[in-house]
Amino acid sequence: MSKAPAREKFKSHLATKGLRVTNQRLAIFEAAFAQTDHFTAEELLDHARAIDDSVSRATVYRTLPIMIESALLREVDIGKNLKYYLPNPDNNAQVAQVICLDCDKIFEINAPFMEWYGNSVSSKLGLTPVSQRLQVTAHCITLKQTGVCKHRN
Repeated sequence: MSKAPAREKFKSHLATKGLRVTNQRLAIFEAAFAQTDHFTAEELLDHARAIDDSVSRATVYRTLPIMIESALLREVDIGKNLKYYLPNPDNNAQVAQVICLDCDKIFEINAPFMEWYGNSVSSKLGLTPVSQRLQVTAHCITLKQTGVCKHRN
């Protein structure tokens, strides 16, 4: 799904929730979909304000759950009291996250086996999976060998 269909999906999702399509919400959407790497809510606020300086912090924090619920954003919690987000234009839920403990960089890789695994373990218990995630934490091999993490900015 490219940006235009994702924007229409966002507008449609807002309508189903009885929410108005506002310039602030569209600026938040545009800012989020302009990102190619994971970002925090505060970083999204800065990017959205560059598009529309009237975007409020409260609107960003109210809009993020809407975008997650509509599967337009993926939320990543790396266990450091801070959540990260990434656009999900292809509505791909079958990803594994690998977090570098040395630089906190988050990598996402396709993990098509996750659907099979989630269905397999859930069905053994008479359940239907709703969501799942695979998250791996790792140390940088290059950092250990050379003293420099190649992923650190």
